[in-house]
Amino acid sequence: MPQEIERKFLVRDLSFKKMAVSSTRIVQGYICSDRGRTVRVRIRDEKGFLTIKGASTDNGLSRYEWEKEISMEDARDLMKLCLPGVIDKRRYLVDWKNHIFEVDEFYGDNDGLIVAEVELGSVDEEYEVPPFIGEEVTGQVRYYNSFLMKSPYKTWK
Repeated sequence: MPQEIERKFLVRDLSFKKMAVSSTRIVQGYICSDRGRTVRVRIRDEKGFLTIKGASTDNGLSRYEWEKEISMEDARDLMKLCLPGVIDKRRYLVDWKNHIFEVDEFYGDNDGLIVAEVELGSVDEEYEVPPFIGEEVTGQVRYYNSFLMKSPYKTWK
């Protein structure tokens, strides 16, 4: 089974924007967002994707992930089946010391939240964090996109 291994962090400043090698707009919805399983529909620029994720390990570092590109027509149709709420964000890619950090700047109901992730080959893989990285929030469910759809950042205060 394909496993996603990643660490997640809050972002302390906007310096990542100057460091980014690319960025893309992402809008996504969830057909299912139960704890331990999610089915996500994503439109990234002009491409559609269907993703299924399993439960995270106890430390939040790893979980099953299956993703396939689908047609834009299918993605738009499936978005109509999604639960209420949508995740709207811009993803910046920062290449830092042999790792790619994905930095998500959220919009809409999650405006003001900026989170970075780094995918790893193993749970004990070493990496260095760029200067814009703040507190680690790996495994904290409230930072999962599926949770942000139900309990947006603007409601946390």
